Amino acid sequence: MTQPNNSDIADLSYEQARDELAAVVSQLEQGGVALEESLALWERGEALANRCEEWLLGAKQRLTAAREAATAGQSEQA
Repeated sequence: MTQPNNSDIADLSYEQARDELAAVVSQLEQGGVALEESLALWERGEALANRCEEWLLGAKQRLTAAREAATAGQSEQA
């Protein structure tokens, strides 16, 4: 059995990680895979979920920074 390679996850976009995570979840829900493969898929799913969370946290930080900059710009104009 070939174990999934998790080293490529850091290079995935949010959409790529999200779509692959959905595929992993679907595969696990269908069952029919050996325990060892299920564990490898679970680990990959965890890594993909963490990657999605990193993207979302980064987006939230950028939005917060943009909002703060806009608020500061409005204060300076007043």
